[in-house]
Formats: sequence, C-alpha cells, structure tokens
Amino acid sequence: MIGFPLLLIPFAIYNIFVFLMPGVAFTAPITSVPLMSGVQWAPTFGDALLALTAVLLMFEVIKAARPGARYLTDHLLSLIASGAAVAEFLLLPQFGTSTFFLLAVLMVVEFLAGVSIGFRNRHRPVPASVPADVQPVQPAAPVAPVPVSPVPSEPRFDRVPQDVKPVEPAFPSPQSAPVSDAAPKPVPTLAVVRSSESVSPAPERKLSDWSVSDLVSDHAPDNAASPQPKP
Repeated sequence: MIGFPLLLIPFAIYNIFVFLMPGVAFTAPITSVPLMSGVQWAPTFGDALLALTAVLLMFEVIKAARPGARYLTDHLLSLIASGAAVAEFLLLPQFGTSTFFLLAVLMVVEFLAGVSIGFRNRHRPVPASVPADVQPVQPAAPVAPVPVSPVPSEPRFDRVPQDVKPVEPAFPSPQSAPVSDAAPKPVPTLAVVRSSESVSPAPERKLSDWSVSDLVSDHAPDNAASPQPKP
C-alpha cells in the first residue's frame, strides 16, 4: 500500500472551493461563539481549514517516525504537494490569501519534519525482534510439602546379658608338634679296626672240652657280650 500524505486533504478542499465554487469566500464567518469574556468569536471557513491542517500535521509527524519503503513514498508525495502549494500561491491570484499561505507553510514544515525524523531513525540501531512463538519460561510454583503422619515406633525389648561359654569341639583339633630348632645330635660311629696281626684266631676246641658255661656264652646276644664303646 502506498503512503498517503494527510495534508493533501486540506489542500484538495481549498482547490475544490476555488475552482468549483468560486462564489465561496474563505473570510465569511461560519458561526458565532460567545466567550466567557463576553466577546463574540466568529470563526471563518479559512480558520476551520487551518485548524484541520494543524490536527492532520500532528498525525503526519507521528507517521513519519516509522521506517520503511511505504513511508518513503509518503515523503515524496509530501514534497510534490508542498511544491505545488508554493507554486499556486506565487502564480495564481485566487490563492494569494493568508489562509492559503499558512496552509502552504504547514505543508513545507510537514515535509522537512518527516525527512529529518527519517534520517535520524535510519542511523539508530534496531533491536533484534523476539519471535512471537517463544514465550519466557516461568518458574514453577513451589509445591507445599504434604504433612506426613509420624510412624508409630516399634516396641523395643531389652536383652538380658547372658554369659555364653564357648562350645568345645567334640574332637580335638590336631596340633602340630613343635619343631625344635636345635640341630640333631650327631650319632657316634663305631670304628671297628681289625688287625690281622694283633687278632689271632681262636684255637680249635673239641666238643669234649666244652662246658655248659661255654654253650651259654655262645648263645648270648651280641649286645650283652660286646660292651658299648664310650664316646
């Protein structure tokens, strides 16, 4: 949609009355209003047109503060309308009045104000827009703790101390015999030395020479017969 300058409305109304209704005078009073001071104020058609132009100028300045290509076209149309109003005031005799002069001045002011505001907004950094779908996360309301009824305590029984004797095993555990650290004593060895020279063979005896003592001595054990050597 193309931007439309609002001050074109009073400008078009003035041109319609000049070209289509030449008998209408802008200095003719519309009505008479008594003031508190007692003076009768009679506003004219030109005064009403200028009041309408001032109100539209306020809305035009507010609209000029918005950036965009649409409002750039609005500024260009305002430039054309203000240039045409100045040209009509200078060239056409029907527009050489104080009412149209003030109307042309307001149109030029509207164009200059819109251009200056647009340049100021162009150099201002634009904040990043926040997507509409994203909503700030609100913290969850704290949940009130549910009252818990106390659990009845179980009855306690005091234990009677008893002297417990250790149970003796039925079978005694085998105990390893203590190993003496002492080294075993050496067993003395008996050295039997036989000398063929010193030992002479026993003489042969006859059975008739034997006695009972000799028979007993022959059958006695060797341990009893042979004495143990001393270490």
